[in-house]
Amino acid sequence: MSYQPPAAEQLDRARALLAEHPVVDGHNDLPWALRGQVGYDLDQRDLAADQRAYLHTDLARLRAGGVGAQFWSVYVRTDYTGDRAVSATLEQIDCVRALAARYPDQLRLAFTADEMEAARASGRIASLMGAEGGHSINSSLATLRALYALGVRYMTLTHNDNLPWADSATDQPVAHGLTRFGEEVVREMNRLGMLVDLSHVSADTMRDALRVTRAPVLFSHSSSRAVCDHVRNIPDDVLEQLPGNGGVAMATFVPKFILPAAIAWTKAADANMEANGLHALDTTPDAMKVQRAFEAEHPRPMATPATVADHLDHMREVAGIDHIGLGGDYDGTAFTPQGLEDVSGYPNLIAELLTRGWSSADLAKLTWSNAVRVLRAAEGVAGELRDERPSIARIEQLDA
Repeated sequence: MSYQPPAAEQLDRARALLAEHPVVDGHNDLPWALRGQVGYDLDQRDLAADQRAYLHTDLARLRAGGVGAQFWSVYVRTDYTGDRAVSATLEQIDCVRALAARYPDQLRLAFTADEMEAARASGRIASLMGAEGGHSINSSLATLRALYALGVRYMTLTHNDNLPWADSATDQPVAHGLTRFGEEVVREMNRLGMLVDLSHVSADTMRDALRVTRAPVLFSHSSSRAVCDHVRNIPDDVLEQLPGNGGVAMATFVPKFILPAAIAWTKAADANMEANGLHALDTTPDAMKVQRAFEAEHPRPMATPATVADHLDHMREVAGIDHIGLGGDYDGTAFTPQGLEDVSGYPNLIAELLTRGWSSADLAKLTWSNAVRVLRAAEGVAGELRDERPSIARIEQLDA
């Protein structure tokens, strides 16, 4: 069945709600796309202009989508290791800061929950940063502290590959969760006020982090494993722990994580990319030509806003309305659902949820207040731990 856009009345209601309670999106890979496409030359990808030929994101579409705060991912690939990963992460941070400096009337850097609220009050989009993968700290707690000092407010413990101190969802188990050093990373993140992001990690790593943390956790872009059985999603037993922890799970829009029929198709598309000498996550124009050619020969299963809404319905049932949010993963995926093609699509999802009987109060929590609360709670825990000294532990000491 082809996607049917929402009725005008529901779409108007959705836009009115987003005007009052805009989206805090947990994950957008625009900095990595800018790195790969134009080497951070913002003159070539001016976000004040229409960039739909190249990107899922530009300023006009963020406004059309009702986005009020964005966690920009300062991701680097896991084949960037050691000091190369650290320096590339610093370049990603520099990109986010450059975007905020270039568009000061549209974007405002935000490092606290209060600054998110202040950006919203000033009519600007709060711009926060999240590091996607602990390889960005090169097993160094001092580097973790440096990223926090530069404005990074969450770190995804792993990306697609294991670390020496934590298992990824998409790698073979080695540590079976967190090592002793991995637990120390979580404790130091608590002390700083940096959110522990459990997207991408194995279910055992999720459980270990929830056992160790004193602050609420975040899933910046993960959906429900019960609805779509993909290892990148969150099992129900973990969702059930979020009310006690206070954390937030932000549903993603990536088709292979939300639509069972898309899993096998994406594996074949990834294999085709690799056969053409390209990384499976490459979204540069040349790489997308290869993807589109494959799609023309092998039509892909289509997700829609209803697909995402199915995940949100289940996540709300299991974790509760106070513990869910949205994390689209735009500009970090080659394919997006119909109706959620880019950052302008959020009203279509809100309209779908309205048709399912979600109240305005519930939707306000989903879009804005849950994410603000979880950052504020992490700040509160850091305040309680203010007198604790920074950890000087080394991985060689704890995991020998």
